[in-house]
Amino acid sequence: MSSAESTSETTPVTYRIDAKRSRFTVRAFAGGMLSALGHNPTIAIRDFEGEAKFLPDRPDRLDLASLRISIKADSLTVIDDVSDKDRHEIERQMREDVLETAKYPEIAFESTRIEGEKIFAGQYRVTISGKLSLHGVARDCVIAGQVIASEDSLRANGEFTLQQTDYRIKLVSAVGGTIKLKDELKFSFDIVARKESA
Repeated sequence: MSSAESTSETTPVTYRIDAKRSRFTVRAFAGGMLSALGHNPTIAIRDFEGEAKFLPDRPDRLDLASLRISIKADSLTVIDDVSDKDRHEIERQMREDVLETAKYPEIAFESTRIEGEKIFAGQYRVTISGKLSLHGVARDCVIAGQVIASEDSLRANGEFTLQQTDYRIKLVSAVGGTIKLKDELKFSFDIVARKESA
């Protein structure tokens, strides 16, 4: 095998995240009396970018794979069927009091290790370990998901949870105190990435 062929087999392909074709949401959970009403706000993450690196010809080499995502914190938008007044109030409080987006404009994740197993041809179950930087705090984060890979595209879906207080985020109530939210947030994603042009 020539050195060029050897390098080719161990040089990951870069895939750029296509945010317009992707879906990334976070759900908060109501506590207290309203928990029985199922009023759990769902928030869409609108503006994010990043890249995944992967060897489609050598899926066993997940040690060479990586993931990096950057989110604009002020792009989070409430997508529940609520009044415009309530939506604006929840979004204002989320940006000013919860995420403090003026002070912490970016949320970032960078993988440190990716492990997984093949399910079918081109489809894998993965565990992505990395650092999540949120609200000025960086902590270890583990994401479980499934990946469908080809030469030209990569698609990953899954979910993970975090506790707001782990990131020094204060728990607040919304809509005049009628919604009190729990500490846990649940993130769900279906991300599409395209092979970077040479």
